[in-house]
Amino acid sequence: MRTLICGLVAALVLVTPAAAQDRRVAVTFDDLPFQTDAATLCDPARLMTITQDFVAMLKPLDTHGTAFVNAGKVCEAERATILPRVLNVWLDAGLDLGNHTNTHLNIHSTTVEAYLADVDAGAPIVRQALEARGKTLRWFRHPYLFTGEAQEKHDAIAAGLAQRGYTVAPVTLDNNDWMFADVYRKAEQIGDQALMQRIGQAYVAHMATVLDFFEPYSADVAGGREPAQVLLLHANTLNQAWYPQIQALYLARGYRFVPLAEALADPIYQHPDTYVRANGISWLHRWMQTDGRPIRWEPEPPAWIVAANKAPASDLQAIASAP
Repeated sequence: MRTLICGLVAALVLVTPAAAQDRRVAVTFDDLPFQTDAATLCDPARLMTITQDFVAMLKPLDTHGTAFVNAGKVCEAERATILPRVLNVWLDAGLDLGNHTNTHLNIHSTTVEAYLADVDAGAPIVRQALEARGKTLRWFRHPYLFTGEAQEKHDAIAAGLAQRGYTVAPVTLDNNDWMFADVYRKAEQIGDQALMQRIGQAYVAHMATVLDFFEPYSADVAGGREPAQVLLLHANTLNQAWYPQIQALYLARGYRFVPLAEALADPIYQHPDTYVRANGISWLHRWMQTDGRPIRWEPEPPAWIVAANKAPASDLQAIASAP
């Protein structure tokens, strides 16, 4: 009996920290309309189909998600007609929208003026779609999570975004899903269903490993409690097929899916951020460095995923089968 009681106490010690947390996460999807080839982005029928399929997958999951738009990815000749229809599919499902710049511009390879001009160019169609429903365009997400490699540029762009009325949507749970998605698209190109399954399974396993790291790390940053998290994902075929398993993973760990505004109401998002580097990283790392503490980096994807991301689709099977 004594052994049984000790075992129960040990089990409670293990589960209590997670159970005691009010775990909340806001899920966000970058790179709307979709991470795909240019031809698809300029094919109205195909673009509507993949959008409807992706949102149909999301809708019953009640994610309260926010999606960030690169309006300029759609061919100019089609943009004014197809993009509003695409965005309305997201809005019809109860999802929110934000600006991700017009062309997914790299802040480090341009000027402040050009960057803010690209922000402005990406706004009109998104704003119009939101205002038609009594909403406002308020969210902005930096492409690549780059906020400026020099203090003057960083500060000028931050001021420009604030002047335009944007609230920056930070990311705490960064995870390299884009890398898995690239490899998954290559497997699609060569029609290897078994490899697509393996990539998807590796993706879910990696997302669990990333959470294993970020949960205690975020509590360290936030003084002992896990703050509300913001999860970065992308609209692509990988998440079309595997996002439900990602959501199930979070639900099994006690997370509630909340709107972005609710997550950003957590006091952690008022934390000063003095990180200025040519790098896009989780805001947890930014806050850690701001506090004068060393950054501890999250796990990398499996080596074969990293190698396959750098290789052409023709080499994918050889890389995946290598010991």
